[in-house]
Amino acid sequence: MTLERWTAIVMWAYAAGFGLATIPVARYLLLNGRLPMFLNLFPAFGGPWSRSIQPGAFVALLGIFFVVTLLVAAGAWMLWNGNRMGGIAALALIPIEAIFWYGFALPIPPVLGLIRVVMVIAGWKALS
Repeated sequence: MTLERWTAIVMWAYAAGFGLATIPVARYLLLNGRLPMFLNLFPAFGGPWSRSIQPGAFVALLGIFFVVTLLVAAGAWMLWNGNRMGGIAALALIPIEAIFWYGFALPIPPVLGLIRVVMVIAGWKALS
């Protein structure tokens, strides 16, 4: 399997794992007025924004993050097909995503983002 396809898989896994998770978290917050607990250890998406933003605005931020992860998934599709625009999207979305990683205190996505950047750069010449 090519490097760009491995990169696409990393991107899809991230988008599915963190993007799709926003849906039940937003629903839970709207119904219960608080964030659900992740593994009974800490609130899901419970970063600094969760302590300073009203629930309705927080749900809106979760929705925006969901849309950003959809864009990541679309970029992954382009990468899977060897399209250079997928590589550009993979790199260009990182700063936007990083804002959400901080605001939601997501520890794993920055690592996946770094892996993604390295993989895109390493496979850049193979993209058309």
